[in-house]
Amino acid sequence: MQTRLPTAAITDEFSPDLEVAARAMARIGMSGAELRVVFGKNILDLTDEEVDQARQIVEAQGLRVISLSSPILKCTLPGGPELDTRFQHDVFASKHTYEDQPRLIQRAFRIAHRTGARIIRVFSYWRTVDPEKCFPAIVDALADLARKAASEDLIIGIENEHACNVSTGADVARVMAAVSHPNLKVVWDPANAYVAGENPYPDGFAKIPAGAVAHVHAKDCYLVDGKPRWGALGCCALDWKGQIAALLASGYTGYVSLETHWPGPDGDKLMASTICGWNLQHLLAA
Repeated sequence: MQTRLPTAAITDEFSPDLEVAARAMARIGMSGAELRVVFGKNILDLTDEEVDQARQIVEAQGLRVISLSSPILKCTLPGGPELDTRFQHDVFASKHTYEDQPRLIQRAFRIAHRTGARIIRVFSYWRTVDPEKCFPAIVDALADLARKAASEDLIIGIENEHACNVSTGADVARVMAAVSHPNLKVVWDPANAYVAGENPYPDGFAKIPAGAVAHVHAKDCYLVDGKPRWGALGCCALDWKGQIAALLASGYTGYVSLETHWPGPDGDKLMASTICGWNLQHLLAA
């Protein structure tokens, strides 16, 4: 099926077995893969040999590694306000702390070069009860990461994440205005913005500067008592048809990458991601 934008997925959303995931993604027609948890480890904890093995498995199915779904800056900011306990902290096999961040970014650069990935996803520290007080530290950290990425010819992608301090389109727009570095871009996740209380399309997306989005994550949900109930992509509360139209109108040419989250029928994540993957292909059909 020909699609108006290329599609990808975070592999462990299909299966913890990378070969199973890559085969399923290829059958759907995806051409890209994001690495997050591979061989039971967070991507940044793999050895060089494991990284090479992962790349070979992905490429054997006609896919290419496009992004590292790293946990960088998904940690507690020392000296910041107390954490907002309303949000679940998804760590995806990562137990890294603030002190680990300099080592992690250097490891991410090396893995990006070994896999061919161009984008390294990062966050904005676990959400606190007063995100405004964290803003200067977030800007400093992202500016530093962008400068380092420039020397590596890589892109730092700040994802809006409802469990972190930068959670909406309005938040990432403010960050981009404060940092203004060509190697800092946005990983736009409309569902995360929705969970954070923003109407992602058209409101949140319209606030993001033109050309700032380098990557898009796709998932869908409803809010039930203020918490997300994940479901099949294109079948819940988000206006994915409108969002895709807006992406195309903005000149976006990057990947739309599935991050299912839905447990699926009878807890079958492979089936859930397969359903969502086909839904994504149809949403993007030319």
